[in-house]
Amino acid sequence: MASDLDLDLDEADHEQMVSGRSLWGRTGIRPAWQAISESFSADVAVIGGGITGALVAEHLAARGFSVVIIDREEPGFGSTAASTAMLQWEIDSTLSELETWYGFERAAGIYRRSAAAVAGLAKLIAANAIACGFRPRNTLYLAANQEGARDLLEERQLRRRAGLPGVYLEHPDLFTQFELDRDGAIYSPGSAEADPLLLTWALIAMAMRHGAQLVSASVSALHSEGDHVTVETDGPHVIEARHVVLATGYSMPGLDMPKLHRTSSSWAFATVPQDPATFWRDRALIWEDSHPYLYMRTTADNRIVAGGEDDGTTDPAVRNRQLPSKIRAIQEKMKRLWPRADTRIAHAWGGTFGETADGLPLIGPVPGMPHVLAAYGYGGNGITFSYLAAQMIGAMIAGMHRDWFEDFALDRDGPGLRRFGEDGLRVGSELR
Repeated sequence: MASDLDLDLDEADHEQMVSGRSLWGRTGIRPAWQAISESFSADVAVIGGGITGALVAEHLAARGFSVVIIDREEPGFGSTAASTAMLQWEIDSTLSELETWYGFERAAGIYRRSAAAVAGLAKLIAANAIACGFRPRNTLYLAANQEGARDLLEERQLRRRAGLPGVYLEHPDLFTQFELDRDGAIYSPGSAEADPLLLTWALIAMAMRHGAQLVSASVSALHSEGDHVTVETDGPHVIEARHVVLATGYSMPGLDMPKLHRTSSSWAFATVPQDPATFWRDRALIWEDSHPYLYMRTTADNRIVAGGEDDGTTDPAVRNRQLPSKIRAIQEKMKRLWPRADTRIAHAWGGTFGETADGLPLIGPVPGMPHVLAAYGYGGNGITFSYLAAQMIGAMIAGMHRDWFEDFALDRDGPGLRRFGEDGLRVGSELR
């Protein structure tokens, strides 16, 4: 039985996804790409050259599959360039929320796999000496008020039951140790930070050393028939692949997105370099239990990156117009939280991203399209879930299945749209 999919990837253009310009990728070697010049075949065609496509391509190429990465734009300059690359295992939905929806064992397993994904990514970067500003970091999850502090205390107790690391800090300890005036926080090890563009380019280079191809082309349609998928481009050439992986950002053009999925925008900036002596303890990744919330990290060259102010904007022109006011709002929040900061801004940007009602990604086969897989809806855990997607998709293509894959299926049952407010927003942001 044949299945066809017409694609219009204009929505995946980096101009559509990103406003302004982030600070990432100022050093490093960009991968060499070339226009498609002939028809050919491959085991796997990965559509999208951002961090998800790069991780998938590297993993599959290393496993011996012939891989082609297809992108109409320069790799990495879509959602990846807008990420703040806070590589956290903590998920937009708390463990308490996931337990309510899916039960404790399933929820705990999801959190453990997220933690394992960060550890696995760290191991991959270390083993290949990838120069991407990767640094292990602790996280500081701040309560917005006294009620939030009580919720975080209950969350930490549930995490302890699940065997997850971290401690709860009450106001006196939080203020003494971090000079942050909040009612409480969870302080946890096991996360990290990186330059997402340098990481993406390095992974693509690694994939190419394993024989992967990187081509510039606009994909216009997919035809799934028998044991293969035909990838049509906007030119005369086609690619015949045993499998196709869609890693095109926040949309699957030509397909109805799952009901759990929504798009929203978030904004961020990077300051001028700071005096390192003025940073908070451990240079921890900071994020708030509030909406809209603030998240902060530091960089290798001593800047502060701060972001947030999510809303339901998806129109690029509107997002562009909002950039100055959103940046001012984030700047004010950062100054209140950390008065020592030099708030002068060197880079400012915004991006549109996918998220889901339950805070979990959409990874796996596309219903009704044999041999086509997808990875979307990462929320605030973009790169963490990208690594998880690469591992899952690699196993699926190799013919292996695990029951827990259903936790992330595109057609899974979820908690419904009540997780979204009237404006369709979640508490998370993929810029984080």
